[in-house]
Amino acid sequence: MNVYQDRHDKQRIYYREPGKPQVALPGPLYSEEFWVAYHKAQKAEPVSAGKAPSAGTMGAAIQGYYRSAEFVQLADSSKQVYRRILDAFAKEHGHAPVAGIQTKHVNVLIDGKAETPAAANILRKRLSSVFEYAKSVGMIQVNPAKEAKRIKTKSKGYRSWTEADIAAYREKWKEGQPERIAMEVLLHTGLRRSDAVRLGWQHIVDDAFVINTKKSQEIVELHIPLHSDLAFLFDLPRGRETFISTVYGSARSEKAFTNWLREAAHAAGLPSNSSPHGLRKAACRRLAESGCTALEIMSITGHRDIKEIERYTKAAEMKRLSRAAMAKSEQSFIMKLPNPDQRLGES
Repeated sequence: MNVYQDRHDKQRIYYREPGKPQVALPGPLYSEEFWVAYHKAQKAEPVSAGKAPSAGTMGAAIQGYYRSAEFVQLADSSKQVYRRILDAFAKEHGHAPVAGIQTKHVNVLIDGKAETPAAANILRKRLSSVFEYAKSVGMIQVNPAKEAKRIKTKSKGYRSWTEADIAAYREKWKEGQPERIAMEVLLHTGLRRSDAVRLGWQHIVDDAFVINTKKSQEIVELHIPLHSDLAFLFDLPRGRETFISTVYGSARSEKAFTNWLREAAHAAGLPSNSSPHGLRKAACRRLAESGCTALEIMSITGHRDIKEIERYTKAAEMKRLSRAAMAKSEQSFIMKLPNPDQRLGES
């Protein structure tokens, strides 16, 4: 069973059992409604393999995409997310002839998710990947999702940790505690949680972390110089498999790590949507506010899209410019009086 708070601070509860479909359970956890749904999910029949989708259909295109090099080379966590989205789509539209799908049809699908714009845009991206595969094997001539509409979103995604958050967390969790170690590693490397949880002694080469990270279909080697605030790592027991670990020294799983860090942040008085990714965003912000260029930040974080990083550098530049503007304003409008005549003080 997976339990977590989503980015809108809503509790999500899912029942999972091998061979059975994942089931969303009602909250709150351990309520009467929860137990009724939980026992019902336990009795659910295993999912049968079912028959293969017909040739030329959307379902066949999706299955082909799963076997493609583009999909196979994705990170495991990305594969799970992509499959969940595309399997749900195939369940409803898998019978449709892929060659008959046009941009206007994709737009209708997107409009159907207008109340959840982020989900609509993600669906368009996932379908675009499938159509690109279908195009590469001759099933279609044009990718109908490429020109499909994009819905503007107001959400800024994961909440970035503020300096006040970081200070409060440090006040709660002292140096050497697993919770403190995890936060400092994330903050001073900018790594994704999937890479941070496996970071260990084997990744230290001279004065830097050298780690291969998988971003979409591309494997990138990151070279992250050790920040002075991570000097405490050299005092940790060498027997640990990873720097981020349990009190017993064992590694933490990616999914369990997120919930654990959220709980640690909440215990420090931070909002419940304080996540590992929010610390990655804080690392980007700090680098930008230190005067780093977009390319310098990308060399640390492994981002491949410069537009993602330019948001941080532009925000930092606007903050710097606003301070400079106000300083100029204060200097320009200071009341200037002539020096007093020394004779005024004579009797």
